[in-house]
Amino acid sequence: MSTAADVGPGTTIPSLELVVDPEKMKVMTALLADPNPIHFDTRALAALGMDERPVNQGPLNMGYLQTMLARWAGGRDRLLSFRVRFQGNVLAGDRVRAQGQVAEVRETERGRVATCEISLEVVGGAVALSGTADVLLEETG
Repeated sequence: MSTAADVGPGTTIPSLELVVDPEKMKVMTALLADPNPIHFDTRALAALGMDERPVNQGPLNMGYLQTMLARWAGGRDRLLSFRVRFQGNVLAGDRVRAQGQVAEVRETERGRVATCEISLEVVGGAVALSGTADVLLEETG
């Protein structure tokens, strides 16, 4: 990470790129006890006229963005707020890229905070999530 003093509007957050692992998707489906068959049943997907690859869980997609921010900021405890809008599906085997840019830096009671514009896109495809996050850059005192 750049030092907190170097961060300002326009600073690019190092992206995180990965391939969505179908086995991790199965584990998440079980952990969340999510009965929606679009996350695990290829026959249900076909019956709905969807791609036959299972749809990734929303919490996993959000986690990719949070991991990108935590790596940049120095820990998950520095993520102060996180708001995203779901715009599309991520499927098993997709390559995704979590990315962001600092929109604003301000002083708060807690310290220097960056508001970041963030998105998760399917590489070669569409944006799946977009939103904003507040990240603590440097604590006061």
